[in-house]
Amino acid sequence: MIYHLATQSDWDEAQRTGAYTTSTRGVSLEQEGFLHASRADQWEFVRERYYADVEEPLLLLEIDTDLLDVPWREDPVGDDTFPHVYGPLHPSAVTHARLLSGS
Repeated sequence: MIYHLATQSDWDEAQRTGAYTTSTRGVSLEQEGFLHASRADQWEFVRERYYADVEEPLLLLEIDTDLLDVPWREDPVGDDTFPHVYGPLHPSAVTHARLLSGS
């Protein structure tokens, strides 16, 4: 299981179109080349550092890597590694979308 922080509007668009393509806040898959993700022990840090000021509803997408139809891997980032998904995320690979904040 890996995790991705998503705004409600981006997740709604993915459910409408069948593909989630937001790499990270304000950056598309096309721009970055992969979707940023986190392990269970990393997502809260990512939320605090990059999403603390988000005012719209924020979701934590729980992604079952066994359900992905695109490659993913742990890549080095500084002194750690983070999971990256190398292609569009199909909503069927998301086992749960948990509301973290917003209305």
